[in-house]
Amino acid sequence: MEKLPIHIKFNNQQNPNSEFDILQLEDLFKREDLDNSIRELQIVEFYMIVLVQQDSGKHTIDFTDYDYQKGTLLTIRKDQIHKFHVNENVKGNLLLFTDNFLVTYLEEIENQKIIQLFNELLGNPKIQLTEKQLNDINEIILKIQNEYLSISDSYSLSIIRSLLHILITQLYRIKSKNNQIVKNKKYLNDFILLQKLVEKSVIKHSKVNYYAQEMAISTKTLNTITKSIVNQSAKKFIDNIYIKQIKRLLLNTEYPIKKVAYLSGFEESTNFYKYFKRKTNLSPDLFRSKNK
Repeated sequence: MEKLPIHIKFNNQQNPNSEFDILQLEDLFKREDLDNSIRELQIVEFYMIVLVQQDSGKHTIDFTDYDYQKGTLLTIRKDQIHKFHVNENVKGNLLLFTDNFLVTYLEEIENQKIIQLFNELLGNPKIQLTEKQLNDINEIILKIQNEYLSISDSYSLSIIRSLLHILITQLYRIKSKNNQIVKNKKYLNDFILLQKLVEKSVIKHSKVNYYAQEMAISTKTLNTITKSIVNQSAKKFIDNIYIKQIKRLLLNTEYPIKKVAYLSGFEESTNFYKYFKRKTNLSPDLFRSKNK
């Protein structure tokens, strides 16, 4: 029987007309109406910023566990898989917003900052803030909270949008100074287009030639794009996304491995086993059992 992935849609209960929300981690972890869903892998249909203010723990983003402590900030993009590891001693902030709330209001150059900040392929989703950086970020968050929870008038959402833009620009600055931002602007747009194409089609098309043809460029240029942005060949880049999509299929369904192999484009399940183990050092069965 198929087990559908938990898709979390944006649902602002306290302000249904807003495409922005801010929560406290400690309140989220104590909510009884969420049952066990908060402890399971989720695909979010919005952007998330997690800022830890107290205690330590871990958070999973695309099958990678990130340890956190006071001052850790995590960015999670739309359609990304993540999982909370509930610790009721943790305190922090959770900012949620749709692309429509912020992205569509910004010019292209500002949109690139958001894409880079939230795209795990363009930088680590974890930022460890210094004490001063944490204080500066908290000043912005307190202003957002005040507008959202206390003032809440007809001007508040516009002010929150501007404050959120300032927050993202501050985080972009921190990442840039820490050399966590891709400096090469020449191929950035081409890379983002390639990433979208691969994430959409890689289960059916895993060959470099296919994406070169889709983008009307040579395979040599495709390699130049991926090497300049993520220092990988086009084949390795495509393979990495391919493996990520197979992992999603393994975890989001209860199909037999043989069917997962078929849906992943393998005619022989033995070849699927070999490919997956070569890329992950785990058999598909073991990966599924360790992450369920």
